[in-house]
Amino acid sequence: MQHTITTAFKELITNRYLTVLSSILVLLAVAFVVYIIIAVRPSELQLVTHYTAFGVTHLYRDQWFYLFTFGIFALMVAFFHIALAVKIYLTKGHPLAIMVAWLGIGIIVFAWITALSLINVWSPV
Repeated sequence: MQHTITTAFKELITNRYLTVLSSILVLLAVAFVVYIIIAVRPSELQLVTHYTAFGVTHLYRDQWFYLFTFGIFALMVAFFHIALAVKIYLTKGHPLAIMVAWLGIGIIVFAWITALSLINVWSPV
């Protein structure tokens, strides 16, 4: 197990483009977590969190700390996309691993946009 992790890390370091994308992925996730921590303020207002396919009468509401799950989501996306990109790089090659890394960056940017819109609706500045 330890040998596999060190081999994967060495392969990640040897591929400069994948290393840069992985670093960007980690930096985006950490910046997103910092943004969430700074932007979320405790409030008694409840926030609409989930929409359903059952109509407008079935909106779920949640407390303000629901927004912290976006930060946890970003960290999980970064970790799993880097691990998946390295695994794909070792088994399938460079182009598919790069695509997975870019997909992770896109998911974090999309989560950031979603969280930004929720925070602006919930507590406009």
